[in-house]
Amino acid sequence: MNYIWEVVGRHPTGQQPTGAETIQKLCDRVASSTLLEDRRDAVRALKSLSKKYRMEVGTMAMDHLVRILQTDRADTETLGYALDTLYNIICSDEEEEPEENQQKQEDDLGAQFTEKFIQEPDNITLLLTLLEEFDFHVRWPGVKLLTALLKSQCAPVQGIILVSPMGVSRLMDLLADSREVIRNDGLLLLQQLTKGNTAIQKIVAFENAFERLLEIITEEGSSDGGIVVEDCLLLLLNLLKNNSSNQNFFKEGSYIQKMKPWFEVGDDNSGWSAQKVTNLHLMLQLVRVMVSPVNSPGATASCQKAMFQCDLLQQLCTILMATGVPADILTETINTVSEVIRGSEVNQDYFASVNAPSNPPRPAIVVLLMSMVNERQPFVLRCAVLYCFQCFLYKNHKGQGEIVATLLPSTIDANSISAGQLLCGGLFSADSLSNWCAAVALAHALQDNLTQKEQLLRVQLATSLGKPPVSLLQQCTNILSQGSRVQTKVGLLMLLCTWISNCPIAVMHFLHNQDNVPFLTGQISENLGEDERLVQGLCALLLGICIYYNDNSLENYTKEKLKQLIEKRIGKENFVEKLAFITKHELYSRAAQKPQPAFSTPEHMLFDHEFTKLVKELEGMITKAVLRSSEEEKKEEEVKKTLEQHDSIVTQYKELIREQDSQINELKEQVALLTSQNEKLQNTTTQQFSQIQQHKDQYNILKLKLGKDNQQTGNQAEAAHVNGLQPEELSQLREQLEELQRQNQLLQTQLTEKDSLITSLKAEGVPSGERATSEVTELQKEVELLKAQLQSQTAEITQLQSERQELLRGSESTAAAPGGDSVYTEKTAELESRLSAQTAETQKLKGEVKTLLESKELMEKELASATSTTAIMQAEKSKLQQEVQESKKEQDDLLMLLADQDQKILSLKQRLKDLGETIEDEDDLDSRDQFDDDDDDEEDDEECDE
Repeated sequence: MNYIWEVVGRHPTGQQPTGAETIQKLCDRVASSTLLEDRRDAVRALKSLSKKYRMEVGTMAMDHLVRILQTDRADTETLGYALDTLYNIICSDEEEEPEENQQKQEDDLGAQFTEKFIQEPDNITLLLTLLEEFDFHVRWPGVKLLTALLKSQCAPVQGIILVSPMGVSRLMDLLADSREVIRNDGLLLLQQLTKGNTAIQKIVAFENAFERLLEIITEEGSSDGGIVVEDCLLLLLNLLKNNSSNQNFFKEGSYIQKMKPWFEVGDDNSGWSAQKVTNLHLMLQLVRVMVSPVNSPGATASCQKAMFQCDLLQQLCTILMATGVPADILTETINTVSEVIRGSEVNQDYFASVNAPSNPPRPAIVVLLMSMVNERQPFVLRCAVLYCFQCFLYKNHKGQGEIVATLLPSTIDANSISAGQLLCGGLFSADSLSNWCAAVALAHALQDNLTQKEQLLRVQLATSLGKPPVSLLQQCTNILSQGSRVQTKVGLLMLLCTWISNCPIAVMHFLHNQDNVPFLTGQISENLGEDERLVQGLCALLLGICIYYNDNSLENYTKEKLKQLIEKRIGKENFVEKLAFITKHELYSRAAQKPQPAFSTPEHMLFDHEFTKLVKELEGMITKAVLRSSEEEKKEEEVKKTLEQHDSIVTQYKELIREQDSQINELKEQVALLTSQNEKLQNTTTQQFSQIQQHKDQYNILKLKLGKDNQQTGNQAEAAHVNGLQPEELSQLREQLEELQRQNQLLQTQLTEKDSLITSLKAEGVPSGERATSEVTELQKEVELLKAQLQSQTAEITQLQSERQELLRGSESTAAAPGGDSVYTEKTAELESRLSAQTAETQKLKGEVKTLLESKELMEKELASATSTTAIMQAEKSKLQQEVQESKKEQDDLLMLLADQDQKILSLKQRLKDLGETIEDEDDLDSRDQFDDDDDDEEDDEECDE
């Protein structure tokens, strides 16, 4: 308090002011101080008073604290004090456990201050902005404050964060903070943020939350980790539970495969810590969320397939059969395996093949059933085993057949315990819970399987020595009549109802026993206590099934006689009332909610989920069947026959309509085909018409070129027509001649090019290309021969053209002269034959030219190869010549050096003579010089060789 008085400005003398007065002065100090240090001290004083005077500080100082957050952004210390103060106002952190009333008052106070804080949505946005500050004294209090706001007013704060730009992304950055305390509190913040808000859950998931959370779990030691692993798993559950989009994203991201290492437990399972049990329990719940029966069937099936493919199911079965696993983990593992295999044929087949590590090995199903019918096992464990057995048989006709087969006489093995033996033992044991579980399990082996219902009628039981065996069906009714407990009766009645429903043969076997119907009518008509009313309702249901599925094969118990018996002994209204009591029962409604049997106590274990579906299906049909009179039934049968006839007529008309539809479709296809063909024909006609028009235009042009008058043109046309030669044909002949001329010129051009190419190749030829040169020479000869042929052909064409011109010039006079028609016809025929022969000759020459061109290309390739070889050799030769030149140059330089050295030696000798020294004989010197010269020459030679 002395520190606070120093901040306020005076020491405590005389009467001390109250807490409210002190807080008011501190608020005035925060609002009016211009110095940052003064404001910081005042905020720090408010922080110290905020726990004791929570109401006063929250009422008077909240607005000033928010203003501090807005204005003093640069001072992290002041920001930290303000955030801590707001946290103390909104959330009470009393270490001592408060009383219930006091706790409620504090929660209400926190809710009021939270509501006041979030009245201005910008305050939340401001808080999100402050979380981007890396300073520990700002970020950590900001995380705690936002978490407290979410705890107090979750939905409004979630709405503000959702519409805030990048709001969720800023909070996701907390998971990447290197400081563990901020990261861990960030996990708690995200837990509160994702509660019950699907939109935020999706955003968090797509912000790579799955990857980051799985990394943290691995870093912290998976199931052996601490509280951080638990927080990560709780956040994962928030993201995935009841969120199909996130579940699909989790599966497609291959995160299911990353869950497998979580369940790798060792052989030594002793000494599990409480935290490890909690972590593994949450991990199992996470698996169940992905394969929950409430999910869509397609999503559940794909997750089940993924869990089998990544061996996650195998890992769970290993835990299931391991020793030393805590009871609650074992129970949750059984429930998890149940939902992983439920409705999945592959997973169910694998589970059927799992054996327990015993000597001799026993199937896991048998081991689990032994626990279910053992009254010393925990109640929750027995419920889990029953659920596992139900999931194994769900939509599994193969598994149902295998279970029923273990009860048949031909498959019973006295040396081993089978599932059927365990179920029969539980069905007739002294423990009512075992009776109920075994009856429900056996009913699931018959669910929607008419074949197994008929097979189970063959089962015979030896009740005692010296007495004949009785059928399983009869033994169940015998136990009912012996006055068993309510739970046992309910279980047996559910089994019998499931067994005989939709199975007339089973109904006939049940009615064949003369005692069964009187027992049922006696049970229904009695006035019993509240507990027995449920049994009466189930008896009414069983008797109603006997009526509805009765094929009237037994004369004493036809449908009509059974209804008369009900009317006399029970009364129809009373019967319907007893039947309706089943669906009104509280435990019926609870069991109808979900497939897993979840009961608080064994006494509440009365209804099975699948049986509630059967009751819902049969109740209305049985009520109508009982209340209808014989006349109404006859009328109904007539109506049924009429409807059947009507249905047959409708079916015939439907078939007729289908045939007509198919015919119409075929006709439509034919129409479409004919339409397309018509369009093609129209296009062809248009093209032909345009060609005809072109021919007409060409004909008119030809007439203009000839320069004849209309009368002469008519005479020529008539003469040509008389001689069998139309002007169009003359025009075509002219065009053919021009085309032949162009081809001739083209061939001459190509031959000229080839001559020049051959000449250049012969000039550039190298020794390595002699063979190619000779072949080119031969090719040249062939080309020369072809050239001669073309020249002769050209001459013939020229002659033919001249004859044609003469023919055209003399066509008129020839036509007028006597006997001119025959002469003109002969010349024309000769001209056409010569033209056709010339055309064939030209085609032949084209083929030969093509062959020669191919030969030329081959020769060019060989010449190119020879040229490249020669170029390589020339390059090597040039390189060697260059090296020789360099060696000669080096030798000349050495000779120059030797000459200089000789000159220096002579000058030195002369100086020695001048100085009076004796000099050796010149010959010796010369010989030595010669020796030295020889050595120098050898050295020069070696250098040249190098």
